[in-house]
Amino acid sequence: MTLDQTASDFELDATGGQRFRLSAMRGAPLVLYFYPKDETPGCTDEGRQFAALQPEFAARRCSIFGISRDSVAAHERFKSRYGFPFELLSDPDETACQLFGVMKLKNMYGRQVRGIERSTFLIDSLGVVRGEWRGVKVPGHAQVVLDALGALA
Repeated sequence: MTLDQTASDFELDATGGQRFRLSAMRGAPLVLYFYPKDETPGCTDEGRQFAALQPEFAARRCSIFGISRDSVAAHERFKSRYGFPFELLSDPDETACQLFGVMKLKNMYGRQVRGIERSTFLIDSLGVVRGEWRGVKVPGHAQVVLDALGALA
């Protein structure tokens, strides 16, 4: 998925007993943020930053969704523990991860492992990717995405 391209449709299980389908979200902008793993320091910080700014995203009719390969059960615990006001999507088969090209080889403790490269996509009300951030550094990132959303209007 690249900038100014219509995002390919996908469907995943979500927290709250829901099923998420990207095409069903048309009509309002949304943020998809891909993160490596529930309950890790960087992923927790990222979720907290998006949660803190969620009212400002909501004021612009923008929904936020976090995506990782963790199970829905793990997502439910993670969401509950930190009070995230948005749903988390479970992608164990890497369906969305492959569509958005976020799977990478990473070095972890001196060995290569395949995992999600922290990435965020801003999708407009027509389903077109209008913002793309890869290899995200967490501090201040949610604000950068919010600023980009403001520039869409």
